[in-house]
Amino acid sequence: MYEQLLQKQAKLAVIGLGYVGLPIALEFARKISVIGFDINAQRVELMRNNIDPSGELEAKDFDGCDITFTDSLDVLREARFFIVAVPTPIDEHAMPDLRPLLAASATVGKVLKKGDYVVFESTVYPGCTEDDCIPVMEKLSGLKFPEDFKVGYSPERINPGDKEHTLARIVKVVSGCDAESLDLVAKVYELVITAGVHRASSIKVAEAAKIIENTQRDVNIALMNELSMIFDRMNINTYEVLEAAGTKWNFLKFSPGLVGGHCIGVDPYYLTYKAKELGYDAKVILSGRSTNDNMGAYIARKTVQMMIKKGKDVAKSKVLVMGATFKENVEDIRNSKVADVIQELKNFSVNVDIVDPHADSDELHHEYGFRLTDPASISKDYDAVIVAVSHSPYTDLDEAYFQSITRENAVLVDIKGLYRGQMQELQYWSL
Repeated sequence: MYEQLLQKQAKLAVIGLGYVGLPIALEFARKISVIGFDINAQRVELMRNNIDPSGELEAKDFDGCDITFTDSLDVLREARFFIVAVPTPIDEHAMPDLRPLLAASATVGKVLKKGDYVVFESTVYPGCTEDDCIPVMEKLSGLKFPEDFKVGYSPERINPGDKEHTLARIVKVVSGCDAESLDLVAKVYELVITAGVHRASSIKVAEAAKIIENTQRDVNIALMNELSMIFDRMNINTYEVLEAAGTKWNFLKFSPGLVGGHCIGVDPYYLTYKAKELGYDAKVILSGRSTNDNMGAYIARKTVQMMIKKGKDVAKSKVLVMGATFKENVEDIRNSKVADVIQELKNFSVNVDIVDPHADSDELHHEYGFRLTDPASISKDYDAVIVAVSHSPYTDLDEAYFQSITRENAVLVDIKGLYRGQMQELQYWSL
């Protein structure tokens, strides 16, 4: 199989061409022949024209790639090595939503042939690949695992907006269903991962490794958020405390903030779901999730309290929220906790305007029910400004700018502490 891929006698397919799948597909397409498959025909057409629908890649990143973009099963059937990179979200009850993953497994099952390989990259709880995905592929292909086809798992580690820790520069965890598949999966990924691969002892170990990466970050950020609430009552700045504590060599450097997106705010629920299924109540993880999930409402309530102290009539007040994506300098709005801030402000009958240099207004309206305000229409009479996302264009703003768009006795809420120590006249607060 490896030699056939190298000689382009066999093709590799990537199923799901989002912010994870497309970079993988293009990276492999510089070495071997690739099929990029997505069920969304409009997205496929954009990629055929060298446009990344996720806004992460440039047109030049498509240059020199041997890749066919398609939504056709007939074309997908030409592949022998499949990589599945579809989203694994949670539902409204914070339960794993495996529908995209199982649908992708069904798609592969319909085109699977004897001797094929399938590698999953989607973040899941330990055991999901073997217990949930493989049976679907067996049923639809009529083939028997592992005699007729092999399966591996290699968790994605792409960080949206990060131009330093790119796919090739991050060590790739790989695993297989047996020694033969582990060796092949590792060799295939070594074609494109310059940082090297780590061979996990089993698929479950690789699944668990991925899910605790984000769970660890989530719990640590939750601690910072809780400390922020404590220090606020003590009238000391959290960032100053963290700077002082950070002078010790082994202090872990995490910061408070909104925890959204498709990874950190989601993955821990996959682990706690599986733990619950096994009879264990994951207290620490769920406590951290609860803290982080409530930060948007906390920030909004703190803003309202400060406005009231400044003599503002909340129901007649206007607040500008700057930033709506889940993190800085990306277009991605999935699971953005800025939406929680906005919703809580609206619960207080506050009039809210939202701006963002990267987000799409129609997508925000579809996902959260609000649209962006035209930057040219920003008024000069805001009672509060909340800088919710540290986009690059916001980092150089000064007090004069905020004064130019606010009324007297206005409040500046700086969630990420961008302007700490710079505001002399505005009422300033950060986590």
